[in-house]
Amino acid sequence: MLMKNKKNILIISLVILAAIIGITLYFDSDKSIYMPYSDFYNHVENGNVVSATIGDDKVRFYLDGEQTEYHTDNPELDSFKEFLLLNGVNVSSEKGMDEILVTVTDMIFNIIFFGAIIFGLYKFLNFRKNTFKVIRTNNTKFSDVAGMEDLKREMLQAVDILKHPKEYAAKGIRPINGILLEGNPGNGKTLFARALAGEANVNFIATKATDFQSAIMSIGPAKIKALFRKARAHKPCIIFIDEFDGIGEKRNYSGTGIDKENNRIITAMLNEMDGFTRESGVMVIAATNNYKALDEALVRAGRFDKKYTVPYPDQKTRIELINLYTKNKKLAQSISIDQIAAKFDGLSCSQIETILNEAAMVATGEGHEDITEKDLIEAIKRICNVAPAHRSGVLRK
Repeated sequence: MLMKNKKNILIISLVILAAIIGITLYFDSDKSIYMPYSDFYNHVENGNVVSATIGDDKVRFYLDGEQTEYHTDNPELDSFKEFLLLNGVNVSSEKGMDEILVTVTDMIFNIIFFGAIIFGLYKFLNFRKNTFKVIRTNNTKFSDVAGMEDLKREMLQAVDILKHPKEYAAKGIRPINGILLEGNPGNGKTLFARALAGEANVNFIATKATDFQSAIMSIGPAKIKALFRKARAHKPCIIFIDEFDGIGEKRNYSGTGIDKENNRIITAMLNEMDGFTRESGVMVIAATNNYKALDEALVRAGRFDKKYTVPYPDQKTRIELINLYTKNKKLAQSISIDQIAAKFDGLSCSQIETILNEAAMVATGEGHEDITEKDLIEAIKRICNVAPAHRSGVLRK
């Protein structure tokens, strides 16, 4: 898409340049015959001049009965045009090169200006059908997520309420509007939400904070409304918003235009979540790395009913992660998974996965299939986002 846009810009630029060059060559290619002004004056008085075009420094004219174009000097007198008209000459004015270039420049500016407006309106009217994709088939399951068994059970119950609202309403239980997942990055919040939708077999719309940002004011709130409208049209549906603090940050009423736009986005979010009916069939799951930055009104009970912290994996979860990430890899018999898991204490899920993947690459580069302790140590040295304490201490006996 980027290459296509660059190509279109290049073509338009070349067309404009060609037009300017063409205009310049046209005005520079003068094939008319010069006639002294005194002779021209006599021809006008004698009624021989049929038509004349007055330019900045020349007067082009035709004599009666001739097809040849002549030119003479422009006397630049206030009475010159009147003199020609009184002698029956058909007079017109010729635009100079400077005036032509100004006109062309103005035309180009108007095309760009109104083109930008039309493009903005087009994006405004058409983003709803292109921005948010409804995922109906999701192969990600809880088996792809290590640990968090208690959270899995609670979330499945929340989805069951989403799918069978009337049965729970008979027991006095209303649907859960929103669930907030908070915790350090790399511990599987996004994967967990996707797996939940796969387990529950409901429609899923994945978004992130940057999807609601736009150079055009008020597009963000409009996108929020379009998102919830689409979710309701495909209920039961889970909306997942990643990097939620990017749009749910505490409102600043005396800030810049960007702050005001963020305020409008939050207001739209509040209205949409309060606008849910008990049987709406839509649930919001939001993930954030910075819960304290979120607006209090947005995360209060009734909008986000539950908040879960996704922690760094414990020993049991790390063992599951190692088994999961080495499913298609081969560890050397001398390596103890329990010992590796203990040494990975304090690392995120993504860090553990990256280290094991890097270790497999090291083993392949060394010409053997089994991942050895030496390969793991080398992998940790290569992963720059691993804490220094782990680089030197991990896997030491």
